[in-house]
Amino acid sequence: MKFTVEAVCISAEKGVQKHEVPQIVLRQGHGIEGDAHAGPWHRQVSLLAGEAVDTMKAKGLELSAGAFGENIVTRGVDWIQASVGEIIQIGDVSLEITQIGKECHSRCAIYYAAGDCIMPRQGIFTRVLKGGTIHAQSSGYYRIG
Repeated sequence: MKFTVEAVCISAEKGVQKHEVPQIVLRQGHGIEGDAHAGPWHRQVSLLAGEAVDTMKAKGLELSAGAFGENIVTRGVDWIQASVGEIIQIGDVSLEITQIGKECHSRCAIYYAAGDCIMPRQGIFTRVLKGGTIHAQSSGYYRIG
């Protein structure tokens, strides 16, 4: 399944909205340079479908890319169908899906700013298998199943 990267985002601290940047540089086994979630763990890079964000916008919320703490906003793929262990290819970058959704123990800044947080239900988390650069309008490929 082909998809497009709509936006790429980073933040210097965890639990806050990310801000859009022109491009992100990913390092194998580390994550995104300059992002608070980078490091040797299983949630180095997060993805969220732009269509999921559109659903929240339809409720009257004014949202920008990164509002839910996502690093990569995509268009054209339904991440709810994803499975742990599957590979996402964006240009030269390879990401392995390590987690689908997440448990939020408390309401973070994202929840209070957006009125809800869809990452626990619709976000996916990955680790970087092969690094490189990703920018908005990059093409990606994901094979379901």
